[in-house]
Amino acid sequence: MAQVVSVNFRMDEELKKNMEQVCSDMGLTMTAAFTIFAKTVTREKRIPFEVTADPFYSASNMAHLRRGIAALNSGQGVEHEIIEEPAE
Repeated sequence: MAQVVSVNFRMDEELKKNMEQVCSDMGLTMTAAFTIFAKTVTREKRIPFEVTADPFYSASNMAHLRRGIAALNSGQGVEHEIIEEPAE
């Protein structure tokens, strides 16, 4: 039988609590869920779901935001009113 080892990592307390609840709802422990993840990654040689970056933080968008902030700070930008969504 293979030797069992511990793996430790840090995560936000609220995230951990929510993850434990979801795992519990599925009848799993977090250890079982992470073991399933590790076995799938090992077998498939890939992360078993799509990992994408939020396009808001793209280099071009961040540069655009910095230009807008600089323009506002120098008094040359145009400040718009906040548009509020109607309550449902």
